[in-house]
Amino acid sequence: MATSFDSTLANLGIGRPSTGTQVKTAAQADTLSQNDFLKLLTAQLKNQDPTDPVDATQQLTQLAQFSSVAGISEINSTLKAIQDKLAGGSTSDALSYVGRTVLAPGDTAFPRRDGGLTGAIELAGDASDVRVSIAGPNGAILKTLSLGEQAEGTVNFDWDGTTNNGEAAGPGPFKITTTANNKGAGIGTTPLVWAPVSSVSIPAKGAPILSVTGVGQIPTTQVRQIG
Repeated sequence: MATSFDSTLANLGIGRPSTGTQVKTAAQADTLSQNDFLKLLTAQLKNQDPTDPVDATQQLTQLAQFSSVAGISEINSTLKAIQDKLAGGSTSDALSYVGRTVLAPGDTAFPRRDGGLTGAIELAGDASDVRVSIAGPNGAILKTLSLGEQAEGTVNFDWDGTTNNGEAAGPGPFKITTTANNKGAGIGTTPLVWAPVSSVSIPAKGAPILSVTGVGQIPTTQVRQIG
């Protein structure tokens, strides 16, 4: 049966992939190209019964289906190339984090060179009162910032590095605690702090992992901003 089929293909100028030195997969050996399909279609038209011609609509449908399959195959190849490119870019991008500072969820903050620090709060809902408490290494509250009424989302804050008594707070590190309520009802908060990235690891799967001073190990997906 296969020999008869091969002979028919040969008469039409269509050959199976070579089985010589170049090894072909089973899928390649049983696959016809678009040119092969057109040759078969042309041969069908030439040898059809004039009294019972092939339905032209079916021919056009088959050709459209073949073109669609070929187009999808080309799209898949292009997407695979893009994916490989992005994977390489992700590695180099992850390594570029080392030595920079990032804004990420955490409660341990380090001051600027001139003292004080900046950070942010993510609010789960609208709040009528938002507060940030800053404690020293011994746990004692040094400063409480009142941010007043704030809408749901991210709220930035800035601390000048002085205590409630107006004295310099020192080198830190400082512990950040955030609270919020809406007319007495508690609102969820997430403190965001700026901290330096000391190293990065790239797992086989998933996002690269950053080692952030005072924060710990976090995936790059948790980074809100890069300094």
